[in-house]
Amino acid sequence: MATSTESPATPSADDTVRDDPESVAPPTDDLSADERALLVDNLRFVLDGPWRSTRDMVRSNSDRADLLPDPSRTLDEARARMLEEMRELGSSGFSAAGFAKDHGGTGDVGASITAIEMLGYADLSLMVKAGVQWGLFGGAVENLGTARHHDRYVADIISLDLLGCFAMTETGHGSNVQALETTATYDPETREFIIDSPTPSARKDYIGGAAQHATVAAVFAQLITAGPGEEPSSRGVHCFVVPIRDADGNDLPGVTTSDCGYKGGLAGVDNGRIMFDQVRVPADNLLNKYADVEADGTYTSPIDNPNRRFFTMLGTLIRGRVSVAATAGAAGRKALALATRYGLIRKQFEAPDAENEIIVMDYLGHQRKLLPLIAKSYAVAFAQNELTEELHEVQSAPDDSDAGRQRELESAAAGLKAYATWHASNAINVSREACGGAGYLDENQLSIMRGDIDVFTTFEGDNTVLTQLVAKELLSAYADDVQGLSAGGWVKFIASMARDVVVEKTAVRQVVQTLLESSDEDTEKSNLTNRGTQLRLFRNREDHLVRTCAQRLRRATDEDNDPFEVFNNAQDHLLKVGRARTERLVLEAFVQAIEDCDSRSAAELLGKVCDLFVYSALEDDISWFLMHRHVSVERAKAIRRGVNELCMELRPHARTLVDAFGIPEELLAAPMLRNG
Repeated sequence: MATSTESPATPSADDTVRDDPESVAPPTDDLSADERALLVDNLRFVLDGPWRSTRDMVRSNSDRADLLPDPSRTLDEARARMLEEMRELGSSGFSAAGFAKDHGGTGDVGASITAIEMLGYADLSLMVKAGVQWGLFGGAVENLGTARHHDRYVADIISLDLLGCFAMTETGHGSNVQALETTATYDPETREFIIDSPTPSARKDYIGGAAQHATVAAVFAQLITAGPGEEPSSRGVHCFVVPIRDADGNDLPGVTTSDCGYKGGLAGVDNGRIMFDQVRVPADNLLNKYADVEADGTYTSPIDNPNRRFFTMLGTLIRGRVSVAATAGAAGRKALALATRYGLIRKQFEAPDAENEIIVMDYLGHQRKLLPLIAKSYAVAFAQNELTEELHEVQSAPDDSDAGRQRELESAAAGLKAYATWHASNAINVSREACGGAGYLDENQLSIMRGDIDVFTTFEGDNTVLTQLVAKELLSAYADDVQGLSAGGWVKFIASMARDVVVEKTAVRQVVQTLLESSDEDTEKSNLTNRGTQLRLFRNREDHLVRTCAQRLRRATDEDNDPFEVFNNAQDHLLKVGRARTERLVLEAFVQAIEDCDSRSAAELLGKVCDLFVYSALEDDISWFLMHRHVSVERAKAIRRGVNELCMELRPHARTLVDAFGIPEELLAAPMLRNG
């Protein structure tokens, strides 16, 4: 399953969209086969984004039903099969894009993310297994290590001659990485670090690869050291390369691994637990890009501020979070494609005075189940393409000096990871229900996908924590002195803000600015199909939530309340801020994708899909818009009618919309689609 690499650039002549500029997608399904195929191709071109050749390469190599999960396999068989598939990926050069050229890779970050995303159409266990090896473990060595680590490890990580795991999460601490309990104490006499699990809650937990295959772990631990004349103290969390098994698969002295066993899904991933008992590793095993320990125990770092140093280190590992969001989006699209195809062949009940039963997709209730989720999947895909491109540019830069841009990237990645994985989990579950009993059979994939996707909402960052992070970053206006503060410290910062501190920091896209100027500032006076009005509604919601949240926190602190209580009592508001922010950015990415579309027929259809995304998002949050008088009762009724009308307008294009996802046909194998 080899992939080619490319940078986001102007499409080549071979990529040029072929379309009649005067053609417009008709409102009915009377397209000829050729016209429909052209429309599918043009939609796919837009969806595929800058790394479309990478997508095509993975499509070509993954169009095989044997890559699908097989529920008849035992746990050991599923894990063994996943390792076989991993080795096939490794031998084909799949992983090279994620590593720098001078480390043995090709240095195409965007291609790396895109290739991992495409595995979401096959088996999510394969995506997770690949993500742990090359994204998390390999990414830690690549991004936190220096030349000595790159020379020693990276080539073997790429080839799978060195199998690793990413040992961050602990039983007692998941999202709160700064409070991890595992220690790495420097011994100047031997020039070694002593890795230890001082409490039961310090056990590394849920670690992919730890149960069976990994021989080395990237271990995150509190670095404890002392220079001459100093008392030993913690310098914060750092990462160490720690061998955990010998060549025969036996635990090394001082290391105890155990198996998490059966889970709710992802049978092919060997999740396990690790405990350390005074395990010694050479001082060189500290991944020392951002900090080092001299022979005498003196701690040094190019970043003086401990919080900034910690978040800088974590920021370099953002690729895993972006990959999870991308793959979740792919899994959601696949589920919707299966359910839509089934809905177009399944019949149920006759109409009055009719002899034939009605196709399920012709029922408005069924359209309302699937079509708004398809529209949201398009929106998420366009936002993901932009996020991948931004990550590529930031991580391909010659240095990491643009801290502000990095912070914005981390916030966007956190928000989209939560938004995309919650959407995927919901879309897969709704798709399962939409297929009735057929959807409950493992042979039709949806029940397996539902189990596999479930953990995506809590790994690589719990979604609630990530959504809150977006809000905190927005409220603090990216102030350097707020990052990493406790709840109390953060609330105090908010209380000291000027009343107009909450200002939109990111530059407004030209297309968005133009559309906003085309609409009335009073959204009730503009047509709801006006794109500027839609943008304004999303922006007004975000602005209202941010300002009222800041005011709520400020009032509470003025009353001299307990800082934690202030923070905790406003948590619902914070989460609402984070979600509103992300949804607004997702809409703007959709608008930009339509603007960039060269095909008039595709752009016309995408416009309707975007309308459905907006109308259904407004309907989902209609109580807030009514409560805060951002829409009138009459407009609220119009929104509900609009969802119905758009569903009926898009019904003839349902198959076209899901075919444009470009999912390899063999990966859509499901007996229910043959028996209709």
